[in-house]
Amino acid sequence: MRILLIKTSSMGDVIHNLPVVSDIVTRFPDAQIDWVVEENFADIPRLHPGVQRVIPVALRRWRKALFAGDTWSEMYEFHRVLRHENYDYAIDTQGLLKSALFTFCARGMRCGYNTASAREGLAAAAYDRRFEVATTLHAVERNRALVAQALGSVVSEPLNYGIARPSVINETHTTAVLLTATSRDDKLWPEAHWVALGCHLNARGLVCQLPGGSAIERERATRLARQIPNAIALPAQSLTALAHVLSGAQIVIGVDTGLVHLAAALGRPTVAIYCSSEPTLTGVLAATPFVNLGSSTHAPSAIEVISAADGLPGVPLTVPR
Repeated sequence: MRILLIKTSSMGDVIHNLPVVSDIVTRFPDAQIDWVVEENFADIPRLHPGVQRVIPVALRRWRKALFAGDTWSEMYEFHRVLRHENYDYAIDTQGLLKSALFTFCARGMRCGYNTASAREGLAAAAYDRRFEVATTLHAVERNRALVAQALGSVVSEPLNYGIARPSVINETHTTAVLLTATSRDDKLWPEAHWVALGCHLNARGLVCQLPGGSAIERERATRLARQIPNAIALPAQSLTALAHVLSGAQIVIGVDTGLVHLAAALGRPTVAIYCSSEPTLTGVLAATPFVNLGSSTHAPSAIEVISAADGLPGVPLTVPR
């Protein structure tokens, strides 16, 4: 069986789709699974051994230079690659017009949400088979339910992101990763709270690591690290490198960002902080110990986050002798 999954973005949404691959390979061990994903997030499907081929798409970049010759050449090549394979199923778990367009270009039985279930109802017009999935389910469970219906099975397996924890080389410290950066300013947690949390974790024997992607994010990480004893502001790194950093952590604490979902998918005890968004349908969901704190109307205090971190099972936070 040849299956094409279409889930292009954003980072958290792509991570939420990983359990689908685990479900498929459990039910159909010989299935070949390909995945269409935005080029910036292509490393995520590659973390799952059940994905044979990742097909990057550059829609975000193409939009910025729509009339450039190179853009049209890349679009043509993407379409050629997509049309080259004959799939048994092409399943769009995103339910947007852009993902529906990619699904429509694929060769095979095109499957997706029905009009009432899709995030953009018009997307349903691109599918040969349409399925109803409750919009009240968490995003992970919506993905799993759609694919199960498309393949004529049911969701019965335990939740499994399917990505092995990368080996950690030369790990000399017991670390906590603090994910302070996010895509919107209203999702940021106050810097004073991060300092209080970092100082508490350091007192418990943990070395805090603070990643940062953009220059502004690295600036913030550096500023915070200077106020937290023994903390380290990390340089910009690839998603694969960050996966190794997250894998080496005793605990990961972060705001509403894709990396906090990656930490939980990697099996790390995780505290997710929500300051202006709701975690009910898109918060962290994993088999590993995790806590979602806050909402669109309530940003958690430093004391709440510290209490949640101290209470997570499996985190050996001990005061150094």
